Amino acid sequence: MYNTEIPKNIQLPSSKKLIKSTVIAAISAVVVLVTCVMPAEYGIDPTGIGKAIGLVEMGEIKQSLAKEAEQGLGENTGGFAEEFDISGQDTSVSEATQALGQTEANTKVSNESEPAKMIPAVTKESISIDLKAGQATEVKLAMPKGASVNFDWKTSGGGLNFDTHGDPVNAPKDFYHGYGKGRNETQQSGTLTAAFDGKHGWFWRNRNKESVTVTLTVEGQFSEIKRIF
Repeated sequence: MYNTEIPKNIQLPSSKKLIKSTVIAAISAVVVLVTCVMPAEYGIDPTGIGKAIGLVEMGEIKQSLAKEAEQGLGENTGGFAEEFDISGQDTSVSEATQALGQTEANTKVSNESEPAKMIPAVTKESISIDLKAGQATEVKLAMPKGASVNFDWKTSGGGLNFDTHGDPVNAPKDFYHGYGKGRNETQQSGTLTAAFDGKHGWFWRNRNKESVTVTLTVEGQFSEIKRIF
């Protein structure tokens, strides 16, 4: 084996040399930072050397790209928020809920403010009318929608043409709602149920050469019986 020779103290660098080397290294680092790193990374060139060797242009390009990247990120974030607009959706849902609640409240108030329609008490009436040859007449009952009456009419002296129909309140021109009609009938009976609020009843015409008497008897839910003509 070979024995390693231990250096003598005279071969080791002195403290003065170490300090000098450290100072030189630090100065070199500062020089590199100022002349190369700063121009190349940030576009800053205090000495002008970076511009001379093309490093300043490189740094300016990097800074420009960094700014564009930041702006692009901001725009994308804004676009995302605008497209999905979560807060706006929450507001819309809230507004829709409030609108639904308001509609329900309005409906409730409306229903409470509208009085229930009163169905007339059961009433019984009878009327007889003499019709000359060619003469016509009409009798109507005032009835709310859903009310009903039992009716029976008979003639003496011959048959009559008839038309059972109804007219709503403020009926439009040429309105017609029929319940039944016939020719040369001497009797009819049944139940009439009002399809709407208004006047409901019978039209008769005498096509005979002699007078005919018609007698109508009604019993049910009506508030008035009236001969129209």
